[in-house]
Amino acid sequence: MSLKYQVVPVTSFSQNCSVVWCDQTMEGAVIDPGGDVKQLKMVIDELNVHVKQIILTHGHLDHVGGTQELSAILGDVKVIGPHKDDDFWLKGLEEQSQMFGFKPTASFEPDLWLNEGDVVSVGEELLQVIHTPGHTPGHITLFSDGQKLAFVGDVLFSGSIGRTDFPKGDFDTLISSIKNKLWPLGNDVTFIPGHGPESTFGKERMSNPFVADEMPLY
Repeated sequence: MSLKYQVVPVTSFSQNCSVVWCDQTMEGAVIDPGGDVKQLKMVIDELNVHVKQIILTHGHLDHVGGTQELSAILGDVKVIGPHKDDDFWLKGLEEQSQMFGFKPTASFEPDLWLNEGDVVSVGEELLQVIHTPGHTPGHITLFSDGQKLAFVGDVLFSGSIGRTDFPKGDFDTLISSIKNKLWPLGNDVTFIPGHGPESTFGKERMSNPFVADEMPLY
C-alpha cells in the first residue's frame, strides 16, 4: 500500500497540479487545480482514481482557478484548505483574474479550512498539514511521512524559494517556514513544488542559494 501521484502542469504559469491516490483503495485527491479542468478530468479518468476532495495549498489564482469547475464535474467533491489566513486571496479571485489575464474566476470559500496539525485522509494514506506561511500567510504544506513525500506549493522550489513581494508575503517568515518546518521532516524527503521539477530537502540544503545550510546530508 502506498500513496501514488501524478503531476499535471496547468495554466500559462505551468503550475504543478497533483493528482494523488491510495493504490489500495484508488481513492484520491487533487492538489491545487489551477485550471485546464478538462485535461485534469481526462487524467483522473485514465488513472481510474475516485477523487474525494480537492486540497488547496494557498489562495493564488494559478493554484485554485479550476477548483469550483472541477468540484462540480466530479460531483461536488469537498474543497479543503488552505489556512484561513488566505481567505483574502480567495475573496479577491475576480481581481486576480483581471490582473493575470485569466478568465473571470468567482470568489469562493472552501468547505473546510486547514490548520497546523490537521491530518487529511487519502484512502488509507495520511497527509499531515503543516502551516508554512511566508509566500502567503495561509500557505500549507502536505506531508506523507510514510512515503517521505511533501507537496509544498510555492514555499520552496528546486534551486529557489517562493516570492514574498505579494500582499502579506514576508521573506523572513518564509525562510523560517522552510528551515523550521520543512527541514526537520528529513533530508530524504522528496518534494513536489508548485512550479518546476521535483527535488529533495537534502539537495536544497546543500545547494539552494536561499536556504542552504551547513548540515550534512546524513
